[in-house]
Amino acid sequence: MVAYTLAVGAAVGVVALTALVFRMAAKGSPDGRADGPSAGHAGSMLSALFLLVFAIAIIVPWTTADAARQNTYSESRSAVDAYWAAAGLPGTGPETVRAGLRDYITFVVGDEWNAMRDGRLHPVGTERLDALRTRVTSMEATEAGAMEARADVLEHLAALSGARALRAADAAAAPPPGVLVLTVVTGLLVIVFPFLAGARPRGAALVPLLAMAALLGFGALLTWDISRVFDGPLAVGPDAFRGALEEFARISGGV
Repeated sequence: MVAYTLAVGAAVGVVALTALVFRMAAKGSPDGRADGPSAGHAGSMLSALFLLVFAIAIIVPWTTADAARQNTYSESRSAVDAYWAAAGLPGTGPETVRAGLRDYITFVVGDEWNAMRDGRLHPVGTERLDALRTRVTSMEATEAGAMEARADVLEHLAALSGARALRAADAAAAPPPGVLVLTVVTGLLVIVFPFLAGARPRGAALVPLLAMAALLGFGALLTWDISRVFDGPLAVGPDAFRGALEEFARISGGV
């Protein structure tokens, strides 16, 4: 923060020093008009800066949310594959593994999804998945088919665990520090700049200014909503895991 403050102070100092030097040297011409070159240059640069920051505030979280949504489907697909592979386990292995998978996915859809709104996964979910992998590893398999099934289940559970780790990273993801604040600050400056430059818009001239202000306000709110991957009106939902539960029911009814 100190470095940013010094950078801002240095930039302002450059402008003040340049203005003083040119005034003492009697260079240039006075410019106090709202539509003068100084106001025009500052206005165009402010608009460009706002567009740059706004693009970062939208694109980075949007990309993160899209990747998070794909990761949920990868995780749920691994759970379904493990559910299928469990059919070849010996003894009560199929029932044990399938019950564990149902409990895990049900927990993710319910309790854990609420915890992810705070940017974290619930530790109980990790404990349940680790316990399920331990049970599969300890299953005795002597026949080739059963050994192959156990290896397949463990492979899918490993993929499930890896996808869970990605979901943890997605839940903790956030835009670069200060981007949301800079978006709001630059948006406000763009809105009030005509007044700062000395203009006094009236009547019909206020209509486009008000429309711009409304759209900028909507855009700033959008950047806030999209910054939280698993929270807010644009959050990634547990649709993939609900689909896995439906697939579990279909497989159990048909196998």
